[in-house]
Amino acid sequence: MVEEDKSSRIRPRKIAVRALRAGIKGLLFYALYYVCWQFLAPLAGMIPNLQQAVQTFVAVYIALVVIGEITAGTIYQHFFGVANALFLISYLILSLKSGIVGMAFQNVALQVDLTLFLTIATILSFIGLSKPLLQAINFASQKAENTSTRTT
Repeated sequence: MVEEDKSSRIRPRKIAVRALRAGIKGLLFYALYYVCWQFLAPLAGMIPNLQQAVQTFVAVYIALVVIGEITAGTIYQHFFGVANALFLISYLILSLKSGIVGMAFQNVALQVDLTLFLTIATILSFIGLSKPLLQAINFASQKAENTSTRTT
């Protein structure tokens, strides 16, 4: 009972530290995006809707990272890790339009088949998806093990 009392007093401090860490991570990711965008800005004029697509991706990705960091140490952290990996896979597939990308510039039409790249990136993303899934299984088994040792 003393341990439960002690953990409840520390809880607001832990939440504040997690929120601070999440905020710092969010700011670092946004700063990285801002620096990288300076290099991609010349392409934004040639590729329509590039800036909007990149900003949407960055906003959702940063939100998932921040929420995952706030929920660190809980099973929800792993759920948001899975959501992050699934978001990456789906956004990759949707943004590359199933691997065929076309662009018209004045009198020149360019069409590139990126299906091999898309296949490799998707497979690697599914491998990345396995990490939070395995971590969630490990977390659940450790919790079950801890509760069974406490009752005995």
